[in-house]
Amino acid sequence: MCENSHHRKTSTLTPTPTRRPRSHHSYTLICEEPLIVGGTTGIGRALAQRFVDAGSTVVVGGRNIEQVDGVETVRIDVTDAASVAQARDEVLAKHPELDVVVTMSGVMLTEDLRDPDHIAQAETTISVNLLGTIRVIDAFTPHLLGRGAGDIITVSSGIGFLPFPLMATYGASKAAVHSYTESLRAHLAGTGIAVTELIPPAVANAGQEKLNPNALPMGDFLDEVIGLLTQNPTPKEIVVERAKPLRWAEHDDTYEELLAARSQSLSNLSGR
Repeated sequence: MCENSHHRKTSTLTPTPTRRPRSHHSYTLICEEPLIVGGTTGIGRALAQRFVDAGSTVVVGGRNIEQVDGVETVRIDVTDAASVAQARDEVLAKHPELDVVVTMSGVMLTEDLRDPDHIAQAETTISVNLLGTIRVIDAFTPHLLGRGAGDIITVSSGIGFLPFPLMATYGASKAAVHSYTESLRAHLAGTGIAVTELIPPAVANAGQEKLNPNALPMGDFLDEVIGLLTQNPTPKEIVVERAKPLRWAEHDDTYEELLAARSQSLSNLSGR
């Protein structure tokens, strides 16, 4: 994942495999300057801390950076092209050797598709989850191409492969992120830029475990993620065990059964 690793301090995380040429790539977490956009809370903030603990100089981006301590921050609103451009310029001015960009920004909103007013939630979701991802990637791709090396990590979701109908546009946005990631990887083939997709299941965070008792504890999730990221070579998709039934539902011929079960949540909507 990171260049010039000979002068970095040894990580306390394991495993940290020997780096190899990027026929595909392997991560060590001992990176010079990763940027995690959407890293002020949740999975993004927890992942940022793992990078910090491994010896990285991390920059965390988000709208509410006041709530972040112990790591460098940059204010960025991924729905605003000018904000993204300003954040890029600020980050690259301080970190010209930035080599990793992680696009974590996302919103998860419930919708009633029988009510046309749900379009407001749909527009917000697409603007943040899909267009926000694309804006961030577009902002930093020229820099990474100029370096001739680097890594982009996108974040989709298990819901992108098996819908949760109560959050219809969220699932659609994450399915789009998956598709875009596949295309991005093809576009960047041979450039030295690796593209990895993180596909989380439900992860316990900020009380979500109370809403979903099956949510995976954050620490357990990140332990699996780090283990997969540091495989040699790194998989193109980071799919923890809890996410596999969602990722492979169609392949496993469980899609219809699981979708029917997940559709039961619609009974919580008013008037259902």
